[in-house]
Amino acid sequence: MECNNIPEFYIVLVEPKYGGNIGAIARSMANFGFKNLYLINPCNFNGDCYARAMHAQDILKNAKIFKSFNESIKNLDYLVATSSIESKTEKKHLRLPLNLFDFCNKIFHIDGNIGLVFGREDYGLLNQEIAMCDIMIRIPTSRLYSSMNLSHAVTIVLFSLFTNTKKILNNKRILDRIEKEQLFKFFSELLESIEYPNHKKENTEIMFKRLMGRAMPSKWEYHTLMGVLSKSIHKIKKNKK
Repeated sequence: MECNNIPEFYIVLVEPKYGGNIGAIARSMANFGFKNLYLINPCNFNGDCYARAMHAQDILKNAKIFKSFNESIKNLDYLVATSSIESKTEKKHLRLPLNLFDFCNKIFHIDGNIGLVFGREDYGLLNQEIAMCDIMIRIPTSRLYSSMNLSHAVTIVLFSLFTNTKKILNNKRILDRIEKEQLFKFFSELLESIEYPNHKKENTEIMFKRLMGRAMPSKWEYHTLMGVLSKSIHKIKKNKK
């Protein structure tokens, strides 16, 4: 984005099916100062794609294409899933969303590569793709018809971020993907150490991931949590001997 001291955003489109949507998204990215476009197994860039992109041809030219979701997120520190389908209860953490406007107020507190992940036009993101993301956000819409056109959804998210750049703080938090993965690994090991019920383990791990995603803790806070978890695991294992 065309502003200093903000995170680097990457728009990630998972298997987009229509060139027109890709072109319209490229145009919206140019409108609001975004430049990084990641495409996973996209359709061909047809005439409609280039026509809708208008003067955002460079974004299409520089778009990076990947064969898999895992490959596309290797350099991204913080992943944001988008979906119109949300959990009906707080006990189901996978699709428990953060409101778009709350997200836009918080996200500028951090520094890192942030992936905004948008799903397929027909059935969105798979559960396993959402599970790999730190949080899920939802655009407020009518409950009578909540599913939006892909390019429209991307445009609203980018506009919301663009209008929040004025709220940037100098005291930013720093995220590191490798350290974050280590924290989640320690939490998983802790659950195993206390013989947490297997049928509850996956949902609890996702709950912890969503909790950390919403909190957006600092690197110091991450290190403190890792230290507590590491020492707890070590003590539990020692007492079992």
